[in-house]
Amino acid sequence: MADGNRFFPAPRLILAALVAGVLAGAVAVYVSESGSGNNAPAQVAVGDSKDDVACAAKADRVKAVAAAATGQVAALLPADPPQSLKGLAFNSPDGKPMTLADHAGKTVLLNLWATWCAPCRAEMPALDALQNEMGSDAFEVVAVNVDAGDDAKPKKFLEETGVEALGYYRDSTMALFNDLKTRGLALGLPVTMLIDSEGCLIAHMNGPAEWSSPDAKRLVETALGKSD
Repeated sequence: MADGNRFFPAPRLILAALVAGVLAGAVAVYVSESGSGNNAPAQVAVGDSKDDVACAAKADRVKAVAAAATGQVAALLPADPPQSLKGLAFNSPDGKPMTLADHAGKTVLLNLWATWCAPCRAEMPALDALQNEMGSDAFEVVAVNVDAGDDAKPKKFLEETGVEALGYYRDSTMALFNDLKTRGLALGLPVTMLIDSEGCLIAHMNGPAEWSSPDAKRLVETALGKSD
């Protein structure tokens, strides 16, 4: 089992990342050595669209997945209520605009990261390992970089952290982060959301986690209906 403590940066790195986060327009979120993220209950803005109504009916499914959020992923919060995230927009690995709706039929672990976020640097190899082991036609880790500027720095970051399995999703405008912030889901970076095959938010987390751990894999299996 991977050592979750390696995800918690030294105080000097935390300070540096925090300053960088403020300059970038977002405050980085960190976790304590207990493995719990800084997850205050969010007031989620939910519309009355047909998709939101359909998602809101999945309360029982949300409870089942939340019950599987233990150990290294215990900081994951159940969506309250579930809502549609189909319209979340970012660029695909080939650089073309897309939305989460383009992943219809696939359960998604959506993660937002930036090169200036120290916990993101520690977390990315675990997300990469999860995608490498569990990625399929039914599940994908969609890690979206939100750095401003061109692709040079994020791509160097991925090379330095040994990321190979993750697709290079991107949003250089911060619009994706701000959308999630408006919904009450994003407090800082990293932020991660578990979204079902119909684009419904099932659970969310602010702060890093050990995504390559057995706890995380059991969570994904539950989300895919393999542990029911």
